[in-house]
Amino acid sequence: MRKTYSKDFKFKVAIEAIRGDMTIAQLVSRFQVAESLIHKWRKQLLDQGCDVFDGKGSSKEPLATVDVEKLHAKIGQLTLERDFLERALSKVR
Repeated sequence: MRKTYSKDFKFKVAIEAIRGDMTIAQLVSRFQVAESLIHKWRKQLLDQGCDVFDGKGSSKEPLATVDVEKLHAKIGQLTLERDFLERALSKVR
């Protein structure tokens, strides 16, 4: 069974690794985690900042999903308006 760590714990360990006050070996001993995890969490924190341990998956995911039906309705409405205005403009000329 794999042990899971909270985002707060990961952040704390990564910050300690970045500070450099202790060696990686000392951090392994202090926090009882694998050396590879410390390196991984440190790299993630440096690369992705505060969003890295939020538990929502990749930070590249869109923040909100778009309702396709609403967009299609809006496209239809704008198309009708454009066609109407185009016909009205051609009558004025």
